[in-house]
Amino acid sequence: MTAILLVPGLLCSEEIFAPQLPTLWPHGPVAIANTLAGETMAEIAARILKDAPPRFALAGVSMGGYLAFEIVRQAADRVEKLALICTSARPDTPEQTAARRKMLDQARAVGFERFLNLGADALTHPSRKGDPALNAVSIRMGRTVGLDGFARQTEAVIARPDSRPLLAEISVPTTIVVGDADPLTPMALSEEMAAAIPGATLTIAADCGHVITLERPEVVNKALDAWLTR
Repeated sequence: MTAILLVPGLLCSEEIFAPQLPTLWPHGPVAIANTLAGETMAEIAARILKDAPPRFALAGVSMGGYLAFEIVRQAADRVEKLALICTSARPDTPEQTAARRKMLDQARAVGFERFLNLGADALTHPSRKGDPALNAVSIRMGRTVGLDGFARQTEAVIARPDSRPLLAEISVPTTIVVGDADPLTPMALSEEMAAAIPGATLTIAADCGHVITLERPEVVNKALDAWLTR
C-alpha cells in the first residue's frame, strides 16, 4: 500500500479530487494537502510536508503541481511517485503576472461572491460552459479558499521559481495529465515536462479544459490507477 498525497490548485478545495477518491483509496491511504497556510511556495510546501506521511505518492493539479515541484525540492527522498495534472514547470511570464493581479483586483472590486459566479466556468471546455454542477463545485471551492486565501495563493504563484532545471533530476515514476483544450496550462507545457522527466508518461484528455479532474474524471482516474501500479 502506498500513501497518497493530493495537492489542490488555486482557488480549489479538496473537492477538486472528489471523483478520484474511489480509484485511489484501494491503493493506500489518501491525504489532501492544505494549501492555505504560508505566503510563498516554499512556506506552503513546508507546511504540507509537516503534516504529510513519511513517504508518499504525490499528485498536484495546476497550482498543486507548482507545489509538487517545491515539495520535491525540499524532500525528494519522501516522494515515491509524482503526478502532474494540468500544470507547468515554467514560471509566470510578465503577461501572466499582470493577468493574475488584474483578476485579484477584479475580485476585490466587484465582490468575491460575484467574482466567483462570473468566473465559475472560465477554465472549462467550451462544451461545458454553463454546466450547473461544475459551476456549483467551482463556487463552493472558491468560498472555501476565500478572498484572503486567493490573494495569498496568487502572490505565491506569481513568485514561484522556474522548475524546468529540476525536471531531469526527477527519478521516480511520473505521470502527466492534461486536457487538449486547457486554456491556462496548454498541452505543449505538459509535452515539455514529459520530454524532460526520464520515463514520464503523458495522457491527453480529449475535449477537456483546465478543470480536468472534474471534467474528465474517467481519464484522470485511469492514468492515476496505471501510475500507482507502475
